[in-house]
Amino acid sequence: MARVRMPADIERDDKLLAGLSARQLLIIGVPGLGLWVLWSGLGGAVPLPVFGAVAIPVMGAAIATALVRRDGLSLDRLLAAAWRFARSPKRRATRTGTPAPEVPSWITAHPDPFPAPLDLPVEAIGDDGVIDLGNQGAAVILSCSTVNFSLRTEQEQDALVSGFASYLNSLSTPVQILVRAESVRLDPLVAALDEAAPALPHPALEQAAREHADYLADLAESRDLLYRHVLLVLREPSGNGRQAAATLQRRAEDAARALAAAGSNATVLDGPQAAAVLASSTNPAGSAPPEGLAAPDAVITGPHTTQNQEQEG
Repeated sequence: MARVRMPADIERDDKLLAGLSARQLLIIGVPGLGLWVLWSGLGGAVPLPVFGAVAIPVMGAAIATALVRRDGLSLDRLLAAAWRFARSPKRRATRTGTPAPEVPSWITAHPDPFPAPLDLPVEAIGDDGVIDLGNQGAAVILSCSTVNFSLRTEQEQDALVSGFASYLNSLSTPVQILVRAESVRLDPLVAALDEAAPALPHPALEQAAREHADYLADLAESRDLLYRHVLLVLREPSGNGRQAAATLQRRAEDAARALAAAGSNATVLDGPQAAAVLASSTNPAGSAPPEGLAAPDAVITGPHTTQNQEQEG
């Protein structure tokens, strides 16, 4: 039986020549071909040093655009994203009703130097994870495990899609699906290994523990490790506190059963975990991953998965 080596990054572009993908070859080849045509057309009318002073920066920029990566994205894609962001309108409006009020024509596309303060409509968080939103009802947050979809067979993919579609078709109220990617801190794990190593029963085990701690420390310094966290938010806009909590718990149980058919394990976050998620969402750079949320099957990846997506329906 023939064996085929499968790369760890299954979303990586196919390499065509010299370890470069078709997109990279196009980015490098088009300027190179243009410079060659220009040099051929000049016929030696321009001295070689002068032509090189123009050609070297052009080719250097093309090579950097094709090869340089930042946060898992190539430079050309980052430039395209920056261009779209610069051209997109930047306006803020407070939504107080349904439908949302129209933005006045006198509001410019330039935001204020400082962002407006964030006022979460959260009055209390119960031990069972029910978030009291005051006049806006209540909500619960479910943590959902990720599904490795690309490596499944077509039949398995169809079954997963059908299971998720069944859950979406069963919805009678809006839900929110939030996919977050945050940095993983290995400092606590490294400190725990160093502290526990002297108490191991054999010197070889102690040495192995210290080597593993050194490996994790080097990994944290050399890589930007991320973990992907999928959250499902259920909200009950009306009803008193107890009635809304009971309704949300029933909907959470239904969602967990439905998502299990799609290969995802959904669990309701308790009060401390829900508070940690809200704190981490408002300040992702200054807070550690919520304790207890990174399950053993959580997806921990490199920087190529850095993305925040929010969908409401």
